[in-house]
Amino acid sequence: MSISPARRIAFDLLLELRRKPDSHSDVLLRSKPVEALSGLDKNLATTLVMGVLRWQLVLQQRIIQSLTKPGNRLADPVQVSLELGALQLLLLDRIPAHAAIFESVELVKHSENSYAAGMVNAVLRKLAKGQKLEAGDALAAHPPWMVERWAAAFGRETAEAICRYDQLPPPTTIRLTSPQDLHLEPGVFVTRAQRLVAGEPPTGVRIQDEGSQLIAELAGLGTRILDCCAAPGGKTAILAERNPDASITACDINPARLKAMQRNLKSPAIRFRVLDATELPFHKEFDLVLCDAPCSGTGTLARNPEIKHRTSVEDFRRQHERQVRLLGSAMRALSDGGRLVYSTCSLEAEENETVVVEALEAQKGFRLLPWGEQIRVLEREGTLHAGTAERLFPGGAPDHFLRTFPGLYPGDGFFAACLTRD
Repeated sequence: MSISPARRIAFDLLLELRRKPDSHSDVLLRSKPVEALSGLDKNLATTLVMGVLRWQLVLQQRIIQSLTKPGNRLADPVQVSLELGALQLLLLDRIPAHAAIFESVELVKHSENSYAAGMVNAVLRKLAKGQKLEAGDALAAHPPWMVERWAAAFGRETAEAICRYDQLPPPTTIRLTSPQDLHLEPGVFVTRAQRLVAGEPPTGVRIQDEGSQLIAELAGLGTRILDCCAAPGGKTAILAERNPDASITACDINPARLKAMQRNLKSPAIRFRVLDATELPFHKEFDLVLCDAPCSGTGTLARNPEIKHRTSVEDFRRQHERQVRLLGSAMRALSDGGRLVYSTCSLEAEENETVVVEALEAQKGFRLLPWGEQIRVLEREGTLHAGTAERLFPGGAPDHFLRTFPGLYPGDGFFAACLTRD
């Protein structure tokens, strides 16, 4: 019995993520070794990698409890093989225990740490007799400091809902621009957002989280439009759909990402420019500006679980400094009477409200626009579902800062504020 291709690839990818913490799971899962797998093996490799990353903190704790000498640091290949085996034993009911244990042991035997094969076998056999992972373990799968700051900011109930959502594969949401013969469910906010219930989306259908679609729809209408941090281009595509006669400038600091975006969005109305958005060379040139700022991404942990293992509060402060410069640069590009939407996929105040407040204090002549009436206009025109304003701002809550919470709706967490130059 040899090691299955899916487990071998999953082991290699998790080892790379461990040794190169700045790697991204979504990039690795689109790499050539993964693409070369059969459909079933590709699904299994993805399930194993994402499962380990989502449940890593709990898996590590269970492993430590099963070690004879829990104080010893394990070599990376040994740790990864144990986490892979533990995930299969504690969460994936369809995988026989003997297969999970055997292949994890084989992975260690084929590494430079073959001496640890007996220990891996003993630990996994002990775990096989233990309690399965449950929904109640979701909080323990997040760093305690992260859970506590969400509970303090949003309430314990919302923090728990976010944590539970983060532990599940996120729904596949597509942007429906033409009829499709697919099993779909309507989105919560955006009428063109559809969740795929079963099967795989066909080639050419754009996959885009509903929160991302919502931000682009909220940006609205303009004739001269600037998308400051445009790649990978999902929001730019919606701006072009909404504004077919507009001139759109799409900027990004990464030439490769911008070039890939240009291949996907073949529109003569879009001008692509490699620019650092903190130093835009524009002054009052655009009547609509979208500033979707690079951020920590804590609203996307369901699809990017590795973020919670490498993020600290200090990272939020560093992001904040750059985001203030970025928003200030975007504000200078906005014409009199124009609208600027600042957004992130972060749940953290340092990257959201405090950025907007600090930028408004630094540049006079700007003010916040409330979202409520803007959203109701989009409801009346059919862009958003009726009742969206009430769902986003229940009970007439203050509506200058918009948030979507994972777990309270099926999608990523986003923040948005709308500014105008008087």
